[in-house]
Amino acid sequence: MNELTKAQKGRLAIRTFKITADALAMRGAYKPAGKSGQTLEAALREISPEIYGTMNDSRSIEIAGLEYVLDRLPKGIEETTRIVLTAQEDLKETAFEKIEPLKRRRISYRMSDHEICFVITRGLSEVYDVLTHLTFLNIEARKIHSQMRDSSGDISSIWKELERNLENRDSLDDKQLDQAIWNLSILLGRTYQETKHTFESLEKSKTEKGTNNGLFHIIYQLGLQVEEGLKSKDRELLIYFTPSFRDMIAHQKVSRDWAQTVKKRLQDLGLLERPLHVISANMHSVKNLLYAYAVLDKNKGGKKVSDIFEFIKDHRADEKKLNTYAAKHGMTEQTDNSGANIDFQIFNTEKLKNVTLHPDLKIDKKIISSDKPVILVMDYAFGTQAFEVMDELLAPIEPNMARPVKNILSIGVMGKAGILPGQKGDIMLATAHVMEGSSHNYLVNNDVSKADFDDSINVYEGPIVTVLGTSLQNRDVLEKFQQTSWRAIGLEMEGGHYHRAISAAIIKGHINRKTKTRYAYYASDNPLKSGQTLASGGMGDEGIRPTYMIAKVFVEKILGGE
Repeated sequence: MNELTKAQKGRLAIRTFKITADALAMRGAYKPAGKSGQTLEAALREISPEIYGTMNDSRSIEIAGLEYVLDRLPKGIEETTRIVLTAQEDLKETAFEKIEPLKRRRISYRMSDHEICFVITRGLSEVYDVLTHLTFLNIEARKIHSQMRDSSGDISSIWKELERNLENRDSLDDKQLDQAIWNLSILLGRTYQETKHTFESLEKSKTEKGTNNGLFHIIYQLGLQVEEGLKSKDRELLIYFTPSFRDMIAHQKVSRDWAQTVKKRLQDLGLLERPLHVISANMHSVKNLLYAYAVLDKNKGGKKVSDIFEFIKDHRADEKKLNTYAAKHGMTEQTDNSGANIDFQIFNTEKLKNVTLHPDLKIDKKIISSDKPVILVMDYAFGTQAFEVMDELLAPIEPNMARPVKNILSIGVMGKAGILPGQKGDIMLATAHVMEGSSHNYLVNNDVSKADFDDSINVYEGPIVTVLGTSLQNRDVLEKFQQTSWRAIGLEMEGGHYHRAISAAIIKGHINRKTKTRYAYYASDNPLKSGQTLASGGMGDEGIRPTYMIAKVFVEKILGGE
């Protein structure tokens, strides 16, 4: 029998995690400490995501990965013994505390001191995201617990020191705090500087945003949670899926509500029959490209620079003033209340006629006057949710309408992605979407090419892998995608799902097959390079140029500047 390669083992582990997670969701409940939880853990260990660093090293706690996970899970997750995943539960008018993580758009509610409920509205990708984070957290909790007792079974001196420092946290002076961090670094098996960095980062989000309980408390509670579970089966962590959640799988109710809201807004504005261009992007790029220069010129004066990207970085207009100006000149902005967590903007470009644009932005105002195109910018979807929202958005308002909706002229997907051959800040243009873990591959007739960009930034063209999740990435699998005849240049979570929906809409006759598609991504990380994974932090100002370069190309193609 031939031995599997590392890449084959990685692909098998990813498939095992997905199948097990799907089965557990249908079954209704599982314990991370039980056999099913151990199956998930074994698969995640085999995948060994770069984002989780030293997860498989029993000698040290992976604190960078821990910070990444805690920023994406609700405050108090370390104290929880019961986690419920549900859907369509109306908890808005209850007394339960609503919790939103720092860096993930998901809603949770604290039902009691030891129970948290996740309201899942964004499809299976959100489930995989939550379960990978919880599995990782459970692995690290057991490693922390191993430091609680010494070889004789008594509470260790280092754990007693943690308890004292936690109890006196608010009264520690600078020297005592440094000593406490030093003690914690020994317990965690990390350097003092690594521990201090994570402590300060979590402390900042705790103080400014209230999104976590601080590193000392989190480490103590994670170890205590395991201890309590060993004392009593009733105190073991339980993850429960409600019947409403199970019924939600493969349905698109939230996405349907979101799409209907968008169409109703277009109808109310009298723009439903206008030429329509859809862009999946952040909520600032198109707005700033179209209006920031006029707002600065009118309200602040000052020196104008020729480079639009440096201009945006150095002269960010006051957000309130910018929104007020934009609202008077064609922009309608709406916060999503459907549960999809996808805000959107509608730009009536006819009202740009009297807007002073930055000289670098090439727009043909004759097209604006004659065609009066409308731009719909929708915020980022999450994984498989991208298929649902695009599928519903492209469906006709009248269910039985068979003729194509000819006014949708282009669909652009602008997003963040991990790059394989390059580095943070580079740009990737998809020539195909390859769906990880399946045989589904889609050629891209991309209306964006390398020639649309200047040489101030590296641009790569090639297949993009659509992965199951940010935490389900295996180095060997990614290297195989890059180094074999696939020649993949990057990975992301939504492109292939958008592509499926667009292809389906063409097949069903909902949109014209001549509708232009544009796929461009900027590199937020390189999962194959240490220090450039998502756990190493955001891009900051270095992300401005690639983000706005893509947005500028999209806008100029729509408004005739090419």
